[in-house]
Amino acid sequence: MSETPQYTLAELCITACSEAFVGDGEVLATGIGVIPRIAASLAMKTSNTELMMTDSEAWMLAEPNPLGDRGDSFVPAKESWMGFSRIFDNVWSGRRHAMLGPTQVDRFGQSNTSALGGTYARPKVMMLGARGFPGNSISHPNSFFVPSHSNRVFVEGECDFVSSIGYNPARLPKGHSLDDIDIRRIVTDLCVMDFGGPDHQARLVSVHPGITVEQVLENTGFEVYVEGDTPVTPAPTQEQLDIIAKMDPHNSRSKQLKDDPPGDRS
Repeated sequence: MSETPQYTLAELCITACSEAFVGDGEVLATGIGVIPRIAASLAMKTSNTELMMTDSEAWMLAEPNPLGDRGDSFVPAKESWMGFSRIFDNVWSGRRHAMLGPTQVDRFGQSNTSALGGTYARPKVMMLGARGFPGNSISHPNSFFVPSHSNRVFVEGECDFVSSIGYNPARLPKGHSLDDIDIRRIVTDLCVMDFGGPDHQARLVSVHPGITVEQVLENTGFEVYVEGDTPVTPAPTQEQLDIIAKMDPHNSRSKQLKDDPPGDRS
């Protein structure tokens, strides 16, 4: 029996994030940030070969582009034109799955990418803004990656500013129901969660190697549903690690989590 290969926490998070796209079929994957981007590429190369990705400009790719400088000889595998109008066709039809990193998430799965503290007119901290997230969150599946799991991110009350729709009946747009919301997966540096608990409650799916259920609960500002014995997040295979290295030849993943810790923190 072969030994489990050595892997970092970033690589574990990449493989866990890639699982969010399994079963999606032919949808447009948008990974915002290094780890979500590599995760989508990994899924396209392994578990969901029908997944669609662009070059972040105007072309659909038959093969995902590696991160960073690719050299003058690199030729992207352009497959077809994918301009802005076609992007929106995918968004409104639900044939897109985005993974991004919000600053706050509350018990409803609502997220905040806009402002912290104070009022929205005079916040203590102004961030990127809601941008297209309100429409995206009601139109197609979304997942989150959180690099530092704490109760400052997973807040006790509602988010300071609600940038995206969650499982909150009070904030549903007119004509929509909770069945229209699809927050697929949340991957953090401690665990994997979803909203598959009773009444769309946040549910613990797995804990990363060396992390306890208690650590997750202590660092989450709202109640998390724990169903029986919580499994451990599966380690990356050597095949997955090889693909990750190819998709990230400059090892940008090593700079995404503080001190680039090992994947198994037992």
